[in-house]
Amino acid sequence: MELRDKVASLPLSPGVYLYKDVHARVIYVGKAKSLRARVRSYFNEDRLADIKTGTLISEARDIDYILVDNEKEALALENNLIKQYKPRFNILLRDDKTYPYIKLTNERYPRVYVTRRLKKDGATYYGPYFPANLAHRLVHFIHRSFLVPSCKIDLTRFHPKPCLQYHIHRCLGPCVQGLTTDEAYAAAVRDVRLFLEGRHGDLARGLRSRMQAASDEMRFEEAASLRDLIATVDEIEERQKMAAAKGDDVDIFAVYAEPPLVALNLFHLRNGQIVDRRELFWEDQPEFDEPQFFSALLKQLYLDQQFIPAEIHVPVDFEDREALEELLGERRHRKVEIRTPQRGQKKALLGLVETNARHSFDARFRVLKPSSRAIQEALQDALNLPEPPARIECFDISHIQGTDKVASMVVWEDGRMKKSDYRKFIIRTVIGNDDFASMREVVTRRYSRLQEEKQPFPGLVLIDGGIGQLHAAAEALEAIGISDQALASIAKREEIISVYGQEDEPVVLDRFSPILHLVQSIRDEAHRFAVTFHRSRRAARQLTSELDAVPGIGAKTVQKLLRHFGSSELVKAATESELAALVGRAAARRVKQAYPTVPLQTS
Repeated sequence: MELRDKVASLPLSPGVYLYKDVHARVIYVGKAKSLRARVRSYFNEDRLADIKTGTLISEARDIDYILVDNEKEALALENNLIKQYKPRFNILLRDDKTYPYIKLTNERYPRVYVTRRLKKDGATYYGPYFPANLAHRLVHFIHRSFLVPSCKIDLTRFHPKPCLQYHIHRCLGPCVQGLTTDEAYAAAVRDVRLFLEGRHGDLARGLRSRMQAASDEMRFEEAASLRDLIATVDEIEERQKMAAAKGDDVDIFAVYAEPPLVALNLFHLRNGQIVDRRELFWEDQPEFDEPQFFSALLKQLYLDQQFIPAEIHVPVDFEDREALEELLGERRHRKVEIRTPQRGQKKALLGLVETNARHSFDARFRVLKPSSRAIQEALQDALNLPEPPARIECFDISHIQGTDKVASMVVWEDGRMKKSDYRKFIIRTVIGNDDFASMREVVTRRYSRLQEEKQPFPGLVLIDGGIGQLHAAAEALEAIGISDQALASIAKREEIISVYGQEDEPVVLDRFSPILHLVQSIRDEAHRFAVTFHRSRRAARQLTSELDAVPGIGAKTVQKLLRHFGSSELVKAATESELAALVGRAAARRVKQAYPTVPLQTS
């Protein structure tokens, strides 16, 4: 049956339709109040003249549909199918930044993490948090106040000694037998749950009861610590009450497009204040239809989110706005409004977001140089780091089949490479071709020295390699008592960034991303520096072994010749008088006897 004939037989009911190509791949998903009327419109001459629609129909060979009861169900199903099939003719949400959550794990000894991916793994997730660093600040507060850690140490078994976090009173030490009890750790986790759920009153009452008990038993230091924690919890509760009186939660969208390139900005207003800004980019919108764009975007952005704001402001109205408002309201259990402000303060805020969208477009697609602080904050956000990294130290290993093994460390600091801090390492303890062991040696040597000298650690340690090299570096750090160092790796070819502790959430940045370009440039510099050092070591070894074979020539004389002439070929090509001027007549005669005059090869 021809596609037009199949379209004519579609029902008039609401539903979702799926265009498929000659290989039965889904290339477009849409929804409609009336399937037949909507799909028929694709074959109108005006729509076929549109580049996107014309190309879609020319490639489509079949169409399937799914009937639903109403337009709201069609919206939800369309969103799920788009995320499942990722059809290339749909507008797809492509994002360098996702919402941060706090994850409380489901283990014998639960831990807290900042994450950007929700999973059905039995853990409890809280959030999202705006701005992103708020989640990290709350997790740090939990470490200090409740001593529940974020470490990656295996807690299914006991270890011989605790890490640094225990000694600086940010962990109860469940990793070492006898440092805490199951009951004490469970009580701390209950406090964390109350805190993250916003039940600060219940938390404060429990803390007061424990403070009184500690005081009655003359454990005055513990009572004083609980008293300070109660004061902090009361202060947080009061701040939240004041903030709640300031206003509703609003998300404001604006876009700037020069098709096929599109930049969008999203500002989050929480309790009447701008708390975060989000950027999204597309490179595949040859014909930019703004209403259709926002209709697709809002569904993908909000229908799967736990948090939905009271108001969403967009620059244009779109066809299924009312149905989307109703569906979002049902999921929020309160009214949700999608507005297009025309005047007043809300229009002014929309204008501010539009200005930022244009700036984002320039920064991404016109390659403007951002400030050092902006780079650091973008790195923090893209890699989900606790703090903006002002300094990055990057390591690479270089060898040929396990010979002449060396490593390099290059440094990026405050927006530029800092060559004065570069370091070279000769691998001393590893036999054969073992990059993981080599990485463990180098990382251990570098950061043991920083510990001994009481020097600050970098904001990020970057490893050139995959998950194996990343874990080798993490093992080295853990062995010297460091469990909270930000650590990531970038694999060649795939250009996927893995952050330690979040390996199951790899960071995949688009090819235009300035953050990807920065990480690549640091990695490439470490590789260049390692390869250069490896080549010089290999050349020196080859030259030294060759000249060492000359009878009567000692090691110091060999090194003197190599330093002066630079290579064995130049030593061989030198005249006896040139050699004698450097090392004396006797040594020169022995070299020329071993190597009669050899003409220098040129090309």
